[in-house]
Amino acid sequence: MRYAQLVVGPAGSGKSTYCSTLVKHASDSGRVIEVVNLDPAAEHFDYEPLVDIRELIHLDDAMEDEELQFGPNGGLVFCVETLLENIDWLEEQLGDVDDDYILFDCPGQIELYTHLPVMRKLVDQLQHWNFRICVVFLVDSQFMVDGAKFMSGTMAALSVMVNLELSHVNILTKMDLLGKSARKQLDDYLDPDPHILLSAMKNGNSKFHQKYARLTEAIGEVIDNFSLVRFYPLNIKKDESIDNILITIDNIIQYGEDADVKVKDFDEPDDEDCNND
Repeated sequence: MRYAQLVVGPAGSGKSTYCSTLVKHASDSGRVIEVVNLDPAAEHFDYEPLVDIRELIHLDDAMEDEELQFGPNGGLVFCVETLLENIDWLEEQLGDVDDDYILFDCPGQIELYTHLPVMRKLVDQLQHWNFRICVVFLVDSQFMVDGAKFMSGTMAALSVMVNLELSHVNILTKMDLLGKSARKQLDDYLDPDPHILLSAMKNGNSKFHQKYARLTEAIGEVIDNFSLVRFYPLNIKKDESIDNILITIDNIIQYGEDADVKVKDFDEPDDEDCNND
């Protein structure tokens, strides 16, 4: 069995930082976690990738080609589709190592995960290669301190869950950058109650909320009816926070459950020794 996290989320959510943080944290505790970079537009990151899609195709290749002339969004989709067309290359690069643990650092284009089929096809291929996968959806916590934006992020997370149909963990990143007031406000949203969010939005003075109140209520009902979205806060400066996230995901993908139980040998006490006692 092999294990993987599919690290997804919008641009700026901290996917590469998340991957490098987990790699270092695992190394400090004697574990080995590898990272595969699937972002053809990546410029730099703080980890040494096991596989780098840029060795196969770079976003600039799609954008600068005289025939293709893709923009950034279309170019990202084209690059991932090219990866799928050359899936044997990825299989060869990954190798076939039992019990390996790999983070797939994915592009920051949300459409790839919410409704396009390309990432679902990649997931199906990874499962064919015997990977147990958990999707890790990252959202910048600084974006989520507003009720309307929180509902938007919740709907995006729900769309990814429905589209990929995998075990799923939603994480609020960059908690270390929040001030005390913002962190206190965010506490009400970690296990979102759409009724609280709707009430907070109705009490505002926004003309948009007043005009589209019925639409907002309908969205709140969708969130409430599914009751699937929950967010976990992540502060990369606290080992306990990183441990909690990693343990949660390990349990989901059943990492380590196939390991042999270590039994310490010991000698049975002699009858003579027992009598002396």
